[in-house]
Amino acid sequence: MLFSCSNPDAIVQAMGSDDTLSGIIADSVVFYRSDSGQINLELHTPRMVRFETEDDIMEFPLGFDVYMYDKGEKTTELHADYGKHYGKMQLIEAYGNVIVQNFGSNETMYSEKFFWYQATKMIHTRSHVKIVTPDKQIEADSLVATEDFSEYTMYSGSALLDVDEEE
Repeated sequence: MLFSCSNPDAIVQAMGSDDTLSGIIADSVVFYRSDSGQINLELHTPRMVRFETEDDIMEFPLGFDVYMYDKGEKTTELHADYGKHYGKMQLIEAYGNVIVQNFGSNETMYSEKFFWYQATKMIHTRSHVKIVTPDKQIEADSLVATEDFSEYTMYSGSALLDVDEEE
C-alpha cells in the first residue's frame, strides 16, 4: 500500500510570495547611516518591526533614540517612546515623551507628538510643545521648525524669560 500527500502548486507558491510575509522583527537594533565615510545618523531601538509594504514602514513599538552628527560631532539627539518611519514618504512620527536636544544651540524641545519630514528637513507638531534654553522657556500649542531648530515658529504660546533687573 502506498500513501502520499501533496499540496497544490498554488498553495506552495503563495506561501513564499512577498505579500504573505508580514515583515521582519529585530531586537536590540543599532543602525548607522553615513555619507562619504562620516556617520551622520545613529539609531538605537529595543525593537524594530519592518513591514513589507509599498510604503516601506518601520515601526519602533518600544521607543527609539536617534543621534545626528555633523563632521563627527553629535549635533542633535531625539528620543520618543514610540515611533514609525515611512521610508517612501521620508517621514518619521514620534509619540510619547518626545525630547529633541540640539547641542549647538543648547535648546531642548519637549512634546507628546512630533512629525519630521526628512526630505524638506522640517519638523512640526500640533500638540503642546515646550522649548527650554539656558535663559528662557517657551510653550505653545503647535510648532513648525527646521530640523536643526535654527528657525522655528510657535503658535498660541507663552514664554518665561530671565530678565536682568539692572537693565
